Amino acid sequence: MAEKIMVLGVGNILYSDDGFGIKVVEQLESDYSFPDHVTIVDGGVLGVNLLGVISNAERLIVVDTILNRGKPGDIHRLEGDAIPKRILGKNSMHQVDLLEALSLCSLIGEVPQTVIIGVEPYDITTLNPELTPVTAQKVDHMVDLVLEELYKLGVDVNHSVKKQ
Repeated sequence: MAEKIMVLGVGNILYSDDGFGIKVVEQLESDYSFPDHVTIVDGGVLGVNLLGVISNAERLIVVDTILNRGKPGDIHRLEGDAIPKRILGKNSMHQVDLLEALSLCSLIGEVPQTVIIGVEPYDITTLNPELTPVTAQKVDHMVDLVLEELYKLGVDVNHSVKKQ
């Protein structure tokens, strides 16, 4: 039986680049169909409230913005021990809550193997539902990176049907 895989976009669509993860999962949902064992989830800012959802996954791919002292538009990939260090550095409530949800998963023995991929944001504080241009132009590339992660996990991306 295939592993349960979840692609989780998190962020606040009201604060410019903070909505990046949501825009990526929206594009994945609108452009592709995936096998039944792959779930695409708009997690918004639910954080710890996602515990029930993410504890059902065996593999978790999180898409978000990541502050990593890079240039706006830089792409980052975090896994393993790097995740807690970088999430706590973001100063974003949804990422702190996500870390707490992952920690709670360990208490119930249901921790998915997690990878976080994201973009260095330009602006996550301005009340604006649009991504900044530097971040908006990274959405297609991030979709491709998510598809690559799925391919590495054995999902036959070539048989995922791009909707017309």
